[in-house]
Amino acid sequence: MDTTLWRAALVTVSPAGVLMAGERHERVLAMLSAGSEGKVSARGLCEAVTAVLGVNGTGVMLMSGEVAYGSLCTTNEITKMIEELQYSLGEGPSVDAYNQDRVIAEPDLADPVAARWSAFAAAALQVGARAVFAFPLRVGSVRLGALGLYADRPGYLSDDQHADALVVADVVASWVLDTQARAPLGGVAAALDSDADFHLVAHNAAGMVSIQLGVSVAEAMLRLRAYAFGHGRTLTSVAEDVVERRFRFE
Repeated sequence: MDTTLWRAALVTVSPAGVLMAGERHERVLAMLSAGSEGKVSARGLCEAVTAVLGVNGTGVMLMSGEVAYGSLCTTNEITKMIEELQYSLGEGPSVDAYNQDRVIAEPDLADPVAARWSAFAAAALQVGARAVFAFPLRVGSVRLGALGLYADRPGYLSDDQHADALVVADVVASWVLDTQARAPLGGVAAALDSDADFHLVAHNAAGMVSIQLGVSVAEAMLRLRAYAFGHGRTLTSVAEDVVERRFRFE
């Protein structure tokens, strides 16, 4: 995406229908654009967001309806594991931010403010996350997924970090839509696909299970997740067995 299009993303409609403008947006946009040399990759975007917000890691999850496509980008192994856990378990901050269309904040997974994510919380703590936050990605009424952040220490985002994250989420959503608009008809833009993990094997397996059981693809994905969780396996490994016809749901 050209840096001029970062500038175009500056003037976009917020959820309240108010045009974004002002010193904060200019500052955040300038920081995101720094060092991009005219082009921005998905991985570069996540890394820029991490630096701008002063967190330990960033991930962008894309979703549609009840289906999570996977991660557009992550910044390190911990973030990658957090995204993988949410995809495999079907729960977590980014999933809630998308489904509930609101900001999700958990300042201490070890002592949560609310009882939620029974499987995700313990696993995220184990891989090194202590606080997690998620901001819905949307342009107007179009919801695209969620921007996920993590910190290795407990605590809320500061007021400035929270306000900056709202701006960043709008810019990321605009970047995704603009980048995909440049893709060939029926394809995924190269800039989106190059750094992404869209779990194609899991989607293929869900399609096969939906036929085997005569259920919707969303229900088939739930069955896959339940089986993986119940047997202490990753969703990907179960999906590979289904696709390779080593295992069949009856």
